[in-house]
Amino acid sequence: MPLDHYVTLGRSGLRVSPMCLGAMSFGADTGIGAEVDESEAMLTAYLERGGNFIDTANFYSNGHSEQILGDYFARRPGSRDRVVLASKFFSNMHPGDPNGGGAGRKAIIDQLHDTLRRLQTEYVDLYWLHNYDRFTPIEETLRTLDDLVSAGKVRYIGFSNTPGWFTAQAHTMALLRGWPPVTALQVEYSLLARTVEGELIPLARDAGMGVLPWSPLRGGQLSGRYRRGTATDSARVALTGEPSDADYDVIETVVDVAEQIGETPGAVALSWLRHRPAVTSPIVGARRMAHLDDNLRALEVSLTAEQTARLDAVSKPTLNYPIDINDAATTLQFAGATVDGVHTEVHPVMASSDRRY
Repeated sequence: MPLDHYVTLGRSGLRVSPMCLGAMSFGADTGIGAEVDESEAMLTAYLERGGNFIDTANFYSNGHSEQILGDYFARRPGSRDRVVLASKFFSNMHPGDPNGGGAGRKAIIDQLHDTLRRLQTEYVDLYWLHNYDRFTPIEETLRTLDDLVSAGKVRYIGFSNTPGWFTAQAHTMALLRGWPPVTALQVEYSLLARTVEGELIPLARDAGMGVLPWSPLRGGQLSGRYRRGTATDSARVALTGEPSDADYDVIETVVDVAEQIGETPGAVALSWLRHRPAVTSPIVGARRMAHLDDNLRALEVSLTAEQTARLDAVSKPTLNYPIDINDAATTLQFAGATVDGVHTEVHPVMASSDRRY
């Protein structure tokens, strides 16, 4: 699937590329990102292939990521309106100011003002709540976002890193009050991080929210550079942690599948993720052009049912209560019947006796 074979973002009319370009690595200010020239080269390559979906945040590279994007599109009149530009609010850019971050009315309006200034645009297409703000009533956040949508400064609303109960509450409240709904979720999701399948993925599927996985290669752990028993980059490990033995089981399976089909491990991991239920566009970030090229190879990778099943099995997550009980309860619910393709056994307690009262 090429980048210009677009998909709709959740239950909305917004059409986006099947891979989103993450701009977290744009700007070398913090010592871990790409210089301006390299950032712009990656952006150009993505756009020339038909990509139209770019994601950043107010605090990425201390605001430099947004500035790089703003400068790039300002030099190309008319190009900004041809892309879907997303940014985020929550992180405080003004140390010592208690209202500089979060999801209160003052904070949101001020953060958006600064984001639009850096991006040199009048609006953002998708505006994300970057984290759950436990100190602000959700009504205040949603009402403020409704004002910004009505004013034309924001087009769609998304949530990132928020609990399932909170996300469901906010989405339901927005629908009931005629406010903009939660169109998309941005969550950590990869073969090494699947606990999102417990609450948020089922919510997204039920509510029609698009899902954008961040860190789809778990900070490079699924790229093929990590090998069990060999030294890893200490700087990278400081950011992502050392893979566990169970993680290496997953990594080695990804590498094996990649060797079978003559592809890179990163492309295999991204292909698996791209075909998960509710996933719209994995967010691919890169510090160098070679990394971006490797990530985009996933669009051309097709895994067999057997290969997908291997990856599913080796990475199967342990989900939190009550997911495990809910799954096991099908034996009580269907008592040996097959429903919607799911076969169940008769529960041992029922099978142990023919007596029914």
